[in-house]
Amino acid sequence: MSSAKRPGTQQPGSHVADSHDLIRVHGARENNLKDVSIDLPKRRLTVFTGVSGSGKSSLVFNTIAAESQRLINETYSAFVQGFMPTLARPEVDVLDGLTTAIIVDQQRMGADPRSTVGTATDVNAMLRILFSRLGDPHIGPPSAYSFNTASVRASGAITVERGNKKAVKATFQRTGGMCTNCEGRGTVSDIDLTQLYDDSKSLAEGAFTIPGWKSDSQWTVQVYAQSGFVDPDKPIRDYTDRELRDFLYGEAVKVKVNGVNLTYEGLIPKIQKSFLSKDKEAMQPHIRAFVERAVTFTTCPECEGTRLSEGARSSRIGKISIADACAMEIRDLADWVRELAEPSVAPLLTALRDTLDSFVEIGLGYLSLDRPAGTLSGGEAQRVKMIRHLGSSLTDTTYVFDEPTVGLHPHDIQRMNDLLLRLRDKGNTVLVVEHKPEAIAIADHVVDLGPGAGTQGGTVCFEGTVAQLRASDTVTGRHLDDRAALKESVREPTGALEIRDARTHNLQGVDVDVPLGVLCVVTGVAGSGKSSLIHGSVPAGADVVSVDQSPIKGSRRSNPATYTGLLDPIRKAFAKANGVKPALFSANSEGACPTCNGAGVIYTDLAMMAGVATPCEDCEGKRFQPAVLEYRFGGRDISEVLAMSVDRAEEFFGAGEARTPAAHKILQRLSDVGLGYLTLGQPLTTLSGGERQRLKLATHMGEKGGVYVLDEPTTGLHLADVEQLLGLLDRLVDAGKSVIVIEHHQAVMAHADWIIDLGPGAGHDGGRIVFEGTPADLVADRFTLTGEHLAAYVGA
Repeated sequence: MSSAKRPGTQQPGSHVADSHDLIRVHGARENNLKDVSIDLPKRRLTVFTGVSGSGKSSLVFNTIAAESQRLINETYSAFVQGFMPTLARPEVDVLDGLTTAIIVDQQRMGADPRSTVGTATDVNAMLRILFSRLGDPHIGPPSAYSFNTASVRASGAITVERGNKKAVKATFQRTGGMCTNCEGRGTVSDIDLTQLYDDSKSLAEGAFTIPGWKSDSQWTVQVYAQSGFVDPDKPIRDYTDRELRDFLYGEAVKVKVNGVNLTYEGLIPKIQKSFLSKDKEAMQPHIRAFVERAVTFTTCPECEGTRLSEGARSSRIGKISIADACAMEIRDLADWVRELAEPSVAPLLTALRDTLDSFVEIGLGYLSLDRPAGTLSGGEAQRVKMIRHLGSSLTDTTYVFDEPTVGLHPHDIQRMNDLLLRLRDKGNTVLVVEHKPEAIAIADHVVDLGPGAGTQGGTVCFEGTVAQLRASDTVTGRHLDDRAALKESVREPTGALEIRDARTHNLQGVDVDVPLGVLCVVTGVAGSGKSSLIHGSVPAGADVVSVDQSPIKGSRRSNPATYTGLLDPIRKAFAKANGVKPALFSANSEGACPTCNGAGVIYTDLAMMAGVATPCEDCEGKRFQPAVLEYRFGGRDISEVLAMSVDRAEEFFGAGEARTPAAHKILQRLSDVGLGYLTLGQPLTTLSGGERQRLKLATHMGEKGGVYVLDEPTTGLHLADVEQLLGLLDRLVDAGKSVIVIEHHQAVMAHADWIIDLGPGAGHDGGRIVFEGTPADLVADRFTLTGEHLAAYVGA
């Protein structure tokens, strides 16, 4: 055949479809974005940088990814959309060239106690099918191997309404794999009654010692007091046997309390439903402390912690039961699956092998499938979510990542970079919000937002290549090559916290003295046992303040003033100055605008379409009744105070007629962690991940404790903010505190007085102390992975 071109045919690459190589964003105004217009290249790796709160997430997640998801949802019928979350169109004029967006964020995985790594990634589902086909003895279908499925048997008459109605006898049976003793949780609980109430008091005298249970107004307490089962004025120790039985174990019944029908049930089942049905790791710190005091969790004696029934544990492939398979480290499980050769289940084995190999490839081979999902760190959770996308054949997709290097040792960051580049090389658009220089370095295109945070941010300061960014005069460009130097002299410890024979998770009988009175950094590759050592061995007592990675929760009604407790002294100051009740100065209480109930906006639900929020016309978005705004303090009303920035409020409450020491102290802590630009009344839902992390740190700094345990405080922090964090840590130590930091950031390591390095690897290859000493000694020795990377970082 002749290869001559026909007249009029287009040249290769000149097809009109090839002209759509950009994602065009014009006029973006989400959150703090100020009319941002930008063109992003498709099928390239674009990294978004900028200080925490500069608008990165608002542009990437709340604008580009959100609109992509909304447009995909609109392709379904109205009936299907009714079952899907309704998404409002982002505040943007033009969004062109979008492709399907897959979001891989840092949201912690489900905190349900029955959710494990295996159930969250569908690997357990594949294993259950495998054992139901090859297991010996055969005990039933896949549900027989599921610890979330209880066995059910039923028989009786059913009426079939078809033609002539008639009763039919029916028998139903389902075999489940749930252990009946622990109901699939793996642990059983024993409750210490002395931690629930003071038996020398009556209910009317406030006998309950459960957090949040107050006798005077709390509905839960009123149900017990007015139930008629017990005498509210009699001390609990004087209850008759019947009263005590009804009080502790009474079955659920309806009772009338102040004219309202409520449900009464015994205290023990009430506590089990309220506290024990939730994952302990996901609880608020004070609730977790109560549960740890009141409840003793022990391994279920019947299933030995496997969560499975005896039948499920008895069925084996070779010598391995499904319980054994889930308890293995995933890299060992992958080797075992690779040895299985059974043609009847070949497609299943191929899919299972690929998924398990993806775990190993992404650096999570040290996990086991029975690991509770709520115990994964933010970085581990994000990498687990990546697994289902690694082997995908989809191309021309937009992948959106939120700091994929969180929780990664410098040694592991290169592996993550390779994965991001692999996704790009398959023809996908990869958008990454990132702060680490090692991750920024691989970008094809960089977008730097700023110049500051909050109202000082929201504009594009730079876009171009990494080399151009380095030469630019932006905050990121100036700090990209920042390297913290080793200290010339380190502090001397004032004591030591002795840890002996620590064996939590993968720790192998670790003995170590954690120095007190200094800045001590605990480091090591991901999965080496850092969190197990510190959180598992340092008792969370009265003298220990622990700031972990759990996200702060809050609705649109929550703001920095309510979360930090700042609003309490402000309300009291307003009330005292005007001779009225403090509750008037709360938009969630008596002072709320009656039209919008203190929300500041009116929501209109439009069924399967996105709801519309319009500013309340009566209060003009101020959230308070007009009468409340007439009360002033220091010449300002409460809405004007909530509209102040932290820095402005610090001046306002620091001197003059508005001087309020209690409020000023909290504002100083917010300023110390670099949140001076935040508005007091800004909804928590609009804060970035880094801002929330620092807000939590500022709140915990107010607690009285001699030992501070910080879990990766650099998460979400820009290079310029890390320097401020180091200054804050120094001030804490100089004030006589002991600071223990679990961290991978080399700047924090270099700034430490003492380093404890765990490893040498992850999982069963880790769990040992490979180095303890000063940063200078670690750099000089260089025989650990951390030592090599720290030496390269400081240029030694």
